Amino acid sequence: MKAEADKPSPSEGQVLLKHELDEVDWLALVDVFERAPLGTRDPKLLEQSFRNSSVSCFAYREGQIVGAGRALSDRLTWTVIFDVALAPEVQGLGLGRAIMQDLQTRAGGAHAMLYAAPGKEPFYEHLGFRLMKTAMAQFANPELARDRGFTD
Repeated sequence: MKAEADKPSPSEGQVLLKHELDEVDWLALVDVFERAPLGTRDPKLLEQSFRNSSVSCFAYREGQIVGAGRALSDRLTWTVIFDVALAPEVQGLGLGRAIMQDLQTRAGGAHAMLYAAPGKEPFYEHLGFRLMKTAMAQFANPELARDRGFTD
C-alpha cells in the first residue's frame, strides 16, 4: 500500500498521510486507539497531546482516519515517538512504517526513541529500533503500568 503525504487520493482504498490538526475528528481517532488496541483515550487530552507535539501524522483511507502518530523532538539530537496507532483493518499493510518514516523525517534528530505497547517490539525491531538497557519511566499510575506490561 502506497502512502502519500498531502496529495489527493486517486484510487479507493489508498491511504493519505496528513499533518493538519484542525482536520482531525478526535472522537474517530479515539475509536482507532481503542480498536488498535491501545486503550481508551479522552478525546480532549488526546487532541492536546497531539497539539503539544513537535510533529504529528494522520492516516486517512476513503476520508476516514485510520491511523496516527506523534513525536517530540529537539530537531537536532533526539526524537521520541509516541501514540503510533493503526486501525486493525490497515495493520500489516506498510502504513505503520510510513507513519514512522514521516515522523522521523519531519522531526529530525540524530537518535530516535519510542514508547510502544508491549508485544509490538518485533514491528519496531524490523524498523531498526533496539531494546534499551537503561531506559526508565515514572508513571502517574505505576500499578496500571505494571499490569499492562510496561514495567516490571
